[in-house]
Amino acid sequence: MATGRKNLFVTGRPGIGKTTLIERVVAALNIDAGGFYTRELLDGGRRVGFSIVGLHGERGVLAHVDHESSFRVGKYGVNCEDLERVGVRAIDEAVKHSGLIVMDEIGRMELCSLAFQEAVGRALSSPTPVLGTIQDRSNAFLDSVRARPDVKILRVSTGNRECLVPVLRDLMLELLGE
Repeated sequence: MATGRKNLFVTGRPGIGKTTLIERVVAALNIDAGGFYTRELLDGGRRVGFSIVGLHGERGVLAHVDHESSFRVGKYGVNCEDLERVGVRAIDEAVKHSGLIVMDEIGRMELCSLAFQEAVGRALSSPTPVLGTIQDRSNAFLDSVRARPDVKILRVSTGNRECLVPVLRDLMLELLGE
């Protein structure tokens, strides 16, 4: 990886397997990682929202079709309170105590919170490597993350997602000095 790039993100279309890829890489690293994942919330097989899950156990509802909020992404009301309670706290704790910061995902829902954006900035500027997913869409904040000289972006596709696990693992091991 180019010198100075310590933050690695994957991007690609929704449902391509970005989160699964990140989970597999983190499992292969055998390191104390901190941060968060997002998960679909299903009701009878139908997606009704998303949860946010800290790697050390905290959970919250990131967005839900029934959540009343002034922040909406499509049919989902974004729950900024849980985003900040779980996501911001998980990022800040990982900056302080973990060898790797996981951020899955930085996307439109997560951008409804300035506190979250600031936490992402603190993580990216910290000495701790970041492994995450970033939405494949243009907006000022996402574009600013992608433009940082310390960020590398890899595109995930159905053709490369399986071979990316060892590639990402090796890149992260290099960043971690192992």
